[in-house]
Amino acid sequence: MMTVTRDNISARKCVSSPVFYLAMGASALAALIVAVALASTRATGSPNFTLPPGAVYINPLEYNVLGADYAQWRTNDSFVGFNPTNTTPPFIQVFDSSFLDITGPDATIRLVSSHPGFAFAHEAPIYVPDLNVVYFSSNDGGSFGYSSWYNNSVVSMLNMTEVDIAIASITGNVNVPAQTLNLSDSVQMVNGGTGPYKGNLLFITSGRALLPPSIVLVNPNPPFNTTVLLDNFYGRQFSALNDIKVLPGTDILFFTDPTYGWLFDFRPEPMIPSQVYRFDPSTGQVRVVADQFVHPNGIAFTPDGRTAFVTDTGAANGLMANNQAYPATIYQYDVDPVTQSFTNRRVFAYTDTGIPDGIQLDTNGNVYSGCGDGTHVWNSQGTLIGKFFVNSTSAEMIFTKSGLLIFAEESIYLANIQAQGIDLEVY
Repeated sequence: MMTVTRDNISARKCVSSPVFYLAMGASALAALIVAVALASTRATGSPNFTLPPGAVYINPLEYNVLGADYAQWRTNDSFVGFNPTNTTPPFIQVFDSSFLDITGPDATIRLVSSHPGFAFAHEAPIYVPDLNVVYFSSNDGGSFGYSSWYNNSVVSMLNMTEVDIAIASITGNVNVPAQTLNLSDSVQMVNGGTGPYKGNLLFITSGRALLPPSIVLVNPNPPFNTTVLLDNFYGRQFSALNDIKVLPGTDILFFTDPTYGWLFDFRPEPMIPSQVYRFDPSTGQVRVVADQFVHPNGIAFTPDGRTAFVTDTGAANGLMANNQAYPATIYQYDVDPVTQSFTNRRVFAYTDTGIPDGIQLDTNGNVYSGCGDGTHVWNSQGTLIGKFFVNSTSAEMIFTKSGLLIFAEESIYLANIQAQGIDLEVY
């Protein structure tokens, strides 16, 4: 009997010989062909491409069948990441060689800012290229957020020039302090952001207690003057506005409204469905463009404005028990060219870990979302091709001149990748 291993190249050459076929019985030949095919399949576990420093290749073919005795089944907590190699985070996890077109050959992940015990880096990232500064918000009601019915969340800024200087001086992690913004009391529980929008930061707030959720413009420079654009739906308060994007090529805003304010106990019980809205600041018209969600959350568009993505984070229930059988799903829609309603809903992707929260796209159509173990990346067909694995919930990320900035609650990481984000600025 012949033993075939992944390195037994001579066995594969032997099979191709006509003399070899004649010398073997049919059953023995069939067994050998199966063995060689299996060896060839397993051989793909060793990549024939070069990985960035510290990156790990996870060949899906090696993990399609785990068996009943597999000791790491993720049955109790889907927010714990899939790390079969037990690699120490943070690291780059590659599922497909196409992910290397995103990372480039020298990509790494480094900690660049941290605040242990305080979830200062949660969501609402806005990168202002002219200032080389990123603005973002703390967790509004989550663990270590320290915001509640009686306490507002915190908006901060991180100077990327200072980050660049710091990481150029050493090879390891750095800790560049974030600066807190002193904003108007009309800004309560910032949870989403985009822009710059006509020179301003465009934030969306979840509201707090009886103070209404709203869409606000904030000047990026002191004293950070604020203008409220919207805080109701024809006299009805929203539940807890979450994320916002501008439809490319227009001034029109699209935003999501889940019930997390109530689920995190900083807003009253919802009195309006969980929906996605369209708001035209020039006319004041606001209307629903999509519904049938558990918790609509992140939102994004392709650069041509023809396709929309909305995440449903129904599996995460705030202070209540999570339900792993509920959606942790990115839905894809066509944007109607006349009405701009979202049509032809279909599943784009389902995340294996946690929930897909904030969502961004790069210039090649790849989709990034903050999940339970870091930032996941799918190609334009919805195939998971890689992760920036930080072993922590990562609600959002934003592209900067320095790379991809990843927000992980108590920490901020920078991945110096070569992919570029789509332009979110509205002039």
